[in-house]
Amino acid sequence: MTTSSAIRPYSRKVLIRMLIALLLAAVLLGLNYDLLASIYLSNQLTGVGILINGGIFALFLAGMLKMAMGLAAYAREERELADFVDRLDDGADDPAADIAPDSIIARRYRSMQQLFRHHAPVNHNAMAAALTARESTIGSTPRFINNILILGGVFGTIVSLSIALVGASDMLQSAISSSGMGMVIHGMSTALATTITAILCYMLHGFFFNAFGDVQTNLLGQIEEVTAIRLMPLFQIDQKTIDYRITDLLKAMAEMIRRIDDGQSGVVNITERLESMLTRMESEGGATSAGIDDIRRLLRDGFRLPGDDRA
Repeated sequence: MTTSSAIRPYSRKVLIRMLIALLLAAVLLGLNYDLLASIYLSNQLTGVGILINGGIFALFLAGMLKMAMGLAAYAREERELADFVDRLDDGADDPAADIAPDSIIARRYRSMQQLFRHHAPVNHNAMAAALTARESTIGSTPRFINNILILGGVFGTIVSLSIALVGASDMLQSAISSSGMGMVIHGMSTALATTITAILCYMLHGFFFNAFGDVQTNLLGQIEEVTAIRLMPLFQIDQKTIDYRITDLLKAMAEMIRRIDDGQSGVVNITERLESMLTRMESEGGATSAGIDDIRRLLRDGFRLPGDDRA
């Protein structure tokens, strides 16, 4: 049976890991600021490199922020689910009374309660599919960003190589062209910078995107487990459930009949014992009466009292 101790707070652990990773990345960027400035900021003939790298980094931060918000929401859902299971264990009449009404488990419980009141069948598979479809929209933005991050690096590389080709073309048109050589070097360095940025952002974002998917799967699995094990027996009434309840009722009745039979046999034993006791008392009473008559006769004969001779 599912208990609150079995509800694992997985989302909070992933959220803490994400914050630690971002802090470590910020520390590394600060320690290597001079090197990174020489690669990304110094000697930039055009703003293409800054624009593309900034766009990749902005996408990365947007995806991480969206996942952090989702993880915080799932951490709250895990707490609400644990509280709900605790109230079920305590036998509360309304286990969803003291939890957030917009939580997933509260909406699931209210939906099943409403279906039960309207005498409608509770279809667990349909509810699970609807919940999965609704929760999949939360990860749509991080999924999109995760798919285009590496493409952003490829796009930056193509643009940078195009700039390098323009510089090469200037060099070919003029035997001595410092601007053409500068454009070639600028294009090659920009291609390298955008590729590095895209790969690093994709690796970090992809790791936490997979962890976010694991958190979502874990939470939905726990909700469906609580629904199947703890809630469906409360609200689902079908032929199998009726058969199980009739079987339990028949077992209880058989046990009651057995106890009644045992009680009747005990009553019969007590009755038999009472009858033998009464018989013994009657026989002992007859013997006592005969003894009294003998005593009376002896007294009468001894004292020569008048009376009937019963000898």
